[in-house]
Amino acid sequence: MTILPSMLAADYGHLADETARCEAAGADALHIDVMDGHFVPNLNFGPTVVAAFRRATKLHLDVHLMLERPDLYAMRFAEAGADAISIHVEAPCDIAATLRSIRERGLRAGIVLKPATAADAVKPFIGLFDYVLVMTVEPGYGGQKFMADMLPKIKALATMTPKFPIMVDGGISATTAPLCIEAGATELVAGSALFGAKDMAAAISAMRG
Repeated sequence: MTILPSMLAADYGHLADETARCEAAGADALHIDVMDGHFVPNLNFGPTVVAAFRRATKLHLDVHLMLERPDLYAMRFAEAGADAISIHVEAPCDIAATLRSIRERGLRAGIVLKPATAADAVKPFIGLFDYVLVMTVEPGYGGQKFMADMLPKIKALATMTPKFPIMVDGGISATTAPLCIEAGATELVAGSALFGAKDMAAAISAMRG
């Protein structure tokens, strides 16, 4: 089970230290949320911050673009050092072309579903993405409660063919992680439950099951 600490929950005044903490705790990758204040009601990291993460770690950088126009910015994040870039299927742009452009740079391309979006929304793009990210909270803010009614969506994605990795983000903890794994998740993003833990390594181990 791949575990990705969400840097949205990190101490922004000590990001290099927080990155080192994730490495020491055995994290598989870092998950970096990017918000534009339009697609979601919040603002945060840009390409220069992703570049700073790249300088601070050799861990895989998974960048989640919560942007109105991810097609206009994906390559800037690729240049900043992202290893994977995911975009929302709900974004008002050419999703297929954007996924192709991410892959053409040699990166993993992901497609993201908001809670209200059905699993079938990914079907037109099968073959163009490398993983699906299921949001189990409304995107935009950390610390929200896990939406258990998203578990059937994870199960539906897990039955599609060909098989693909399923990442889950939102309210993930030692309690909710097993539910997601049982439903078919293969990668888990966790913020508050990891950065708020006294022992992050133990918290990561508990999520792996």
